[in-house]
Amino acid sequence: MLKISENGRFIAQEDGSPFFYLGDTAWALFQKLSREEAEHYLTDRAKKGFSVIQAVIISEFDGLNKGNYYGDLPFIDGDISQPNEDYFQHVDFVVDQANALGLVVGLLPTWGDKVGPLLWGTGPEIFNEENAYQYGKYLGKRYQDKNIIWILGGDRNPDSPARKKIWYAMADGIKEGDLRGHLMSFHPVGVTSTSTLFPGEDWLDFNMMQSCHLVRDRDNYNFITQDYNLNPQKPCMDAEPNYEDMPVGMLFSENRFDDYDARKAAYWALFAGAHGHTYGANGVFQFWDGKEKDRFSASHHWKEAIQFPGAGQMQFAKNLLLSRPFFSRRPAPMFFLKSFAGLGTEHIQATLSEDDSYAMVYSAAGKSFKVDLDKLSGETLNAFWYDPRTGDSHAIGQFSSDGIKEFKPPTEGYGQDWVLVLDDASKEFPQPGTHQYKKNES
Repeated sequence: MLKISENGRFIAQEDGSPFFYLGDTAWALFQKLSREEAEHYLTDRAKKGFSVIQAVIISEFDGLNKGNYYGDLPFIDGDISQPNEDYFQHVDFVVDQANALGLVVGLLPTWGDKVGPLLWGTGPEIFNEENAYQYGKYLGKRYQDKNIIWILGGDRNPDSPARKKIWYAMADGIKEGDLRGHLMSFHPVGVTSTSTLFPGEDWLDFNMMQSCHLVRDRDNYNFITQDYNLNPQKPCMDAEPNYEDMPVGMLFSENRFDDYDARKAAYWALFAGAHGHTYGANGVFQFWDGKEKDRFSASHHWKEAIQFPGAGQMQFAKNLLLSRPFFSRRPAPMFFLKSFAGLGTEHIQATLSEDDSYAMVYSAAGKSFKVDLDKLSGETLNAFWYDPRTGDSHAIGQFSSDGIKEFKPPTEGYGQDWVLVLDDASKEFPQPGTHQYKKNES
């Protein structure tokens, strides 16, 4: 079972080895897909290196009244106290298939109730403190032996003390039923973080923020920095950045986010201190079949959308960070990067190990930059360029660890992002991104 690492910054496996949270948003997975289709989707995501599948039991797509692929509704006569066994057996099947493929399910008990003038979500508010607690207890007991992470929220922030108490009650119910104590977090609405919604709450094991889909080059690194610096410290992450193929601004635009946007969001957040990251694609989160009404101008059937290039590229960030001591990773202090970090597409973000044995610098548009080599350990440094598009790396030489040196990436311009990797040569780290560093311990 997963746990928080000893330093409070990351998630670890039960044996203390690193767990890299590389998520995919599959909100409508339990509702829209047949068992055969779910297996197809999950197999693809496992092959692409994802580790977490974020899916919702009661779907935002009229989940109370519109059944799953087989016509089953989650509750009998809409009564929360009467879960429909046929519906939940299908959820069981999908969770089991994901676990069999080595995937953890980020399990959302429900999408948030419709609140105010929001443009999506249907149906009345169905939860109160009592039935939220009982529903949570039912789920906790049912899924306590599965490989899951609990995620409350469903893109809705509680806008009153009464609504906040409902989420507290559901969390209490889950903990009552789930005797194994799986990790728990909350999925907030766009451009907010759980750190401000639920400060100091014990049930919240790690913080999630959503940088969302409103603008290109959202500075998610600033949000991560804010959460990273909080005390007491908890792991933090961007759990919903811009989705690949989503219109910028979300509605009625031919200007769409692409794989480059997905990469920038991932490396910016991770190098700023995030423990993991979530990817999403417009046709996938809703499992659009090309026939029914889409959300947010989906342009590709989900079976095509799972092949978007960004989905395949996310694993390269995971592979890179796991090829170095994982739990010692931290944001690089300002005195390491000696160049202006840049704004927008040209932003440069760096990360450095606590013992100064390695550093990585992400130049989002291939701009040259200067670093202070004195800040790294060892007399000699090995240097590499790592390509976020392919996961390939090549050595660029050895340097003495003294003085300020400028590095110029192999290419420059829009879509030409690169990572500089600097290693203390005496540590004999593997080629960047090739295989996991085996001495990682929590």
